[in-house]
Amino acid sequence: MEKEDALTEALRLAVDPPGTVSVEALRELARDDDANEWDIATTAEHLGLNPHTLRYYERIGLLEVARDSAGHRVYDAASVRRLVFLTRMRVSGMPISDLRRYIELVDSGADTVPERREMLLEHRDTLRAQIAQLQLSLAATEYKIATYQEGPLP
Repeated sequence: MEKEDALTEALRLAVDPPGTVSVEALRELARDDDANEWDIATTAEHLGLNPHTLRYYERIGLLEVARDSAGHRVYDAASVRRLVFLTRMRVSGMPISDLRRYIELVDSGADTVPERREMLLEHRDTLRAQIAQLQLSLAATEYKIATYQEGPLP
């Protein structure tokens, strides 16, 4: 593979990486099926979180969770949808303080939609800048890997 071909392939991989997010998996997590309620262990497993994280989110006011007659947490579809959002925002680097403000706005009602939208627009811009930098880093890495396949180079 010539160096120009290696660079082109590196850039393609940086923009279109293999193994992208499964939209179907996200839809399954965010479904509207109110018939299913999960306990904390099931919820944590489906979301790839630790039960301690779920308790923490509840303790700091990001989530209110119903309890059954035995006092165990019961996560309904709305709780799971909120947790999917919270998890994605945390993975994307949104600080807990911003999440708390966002959830406070959500819980305050529809009048806060413009402020929530503004928060998400700012976060999106930050993510786009980070993604651009990561794509360049990935392209550089892919390029260097491709050059090593041709033999040792500096």
